[in-house]
Amino acid sequence: MEMGGLDSDGRKFKNAEEMWREEVGDGDSQKKSQWYNKGIKYWQGVEATMDGVLGGYGHVNAADIKASEDFLNAILAERFPDAGRGRRLVALDCGSGIGRVTKNLLIRYFNEVDLLEPVLHFLESARVNLAPENLMVSELHKAANFYCVPLQEFTPDAERYDVIWVQWCIGHLADDDFMAFFKRAKVGLKPGGLFILKENIARTGFVLDNEDKSLTRSDSYFKELFNQCGLYIYKMKDQKEFPDELFAVKIYALTTEMPRQGNRPRSKRTTNRPAIIR
Repeated sequence: MEMGGLDSDGRKFKNAEEMWREEVGDGDSQKKSQWYNKGIKYWQGVEATMDGVLGGYGHVNAADIKASEDFLNAILAERFPDAGRGRRLVALDCGSGIGRVTKNLLIRYFNEVDLLEPVLHFLESARVNLAPENLMVSELHKAANFYCVPLQEFTPDAERYDVIWVQWCIGHLADDDFMAFFKRAKVGLKPGGLFILKENIARTGFVLDNEDKSLTRSDSYFKELFNQCGLYIYKMKDQKEFPDELFAVKIYALTTEMPRQGNRPRSKRTTNRPAIIR
């Protein structure tokens, strides 16, 4: 990526390649393992609560879920007959944490939701939060599988998912593992299925968080990676009603086939914010 960026200490990088060479090395598996282990260690020290997983901003949950639900409803209405009500829908929640997105959104629309989370105490909390007695959904909707596996090591079952939801976790992957994950995960989509990626957006280039080893990418950075993954933007939307001090957030719906011209979204400028939501 020929775009500059900086880290959370203010250090500037000429481009992403320079940053990645320093952080994960050039084919140095040990150094890359250290990168991922530091990220996991950070989250292992975070309490398994709404406020914990949202970096002290638990109050944004309602606005986050509302925007995501509006986006999901539009996708289901456009992609599936009768908005998917006539078929058994299955979703994968990547970086699921304590099951916040699954409980507040996905489980109401999907008959089965699998959760993927590498931090064990988050996943254990999700099991409790998503136990049938703690849900206000019919018995036709359930949390099916709980995988304690990091994104870079996960391969889904073939054609299991209508939607693979990836929120506030892809920043922990180095670019090569980002692309490898999506290429593997394509296999897990049913025909017509798609990815929904919701992430913090840097104004330009990237911002590296030295504390939890995550990267906030710009919209153009994401689009370059999508292109290299063979993914197409079907629809995208900016998150509204978040505190001004936070990064901008964007939601992308990504497909493996080129959308018709009428579905192509217009790009919008986003603004950088001086803090990072977890």
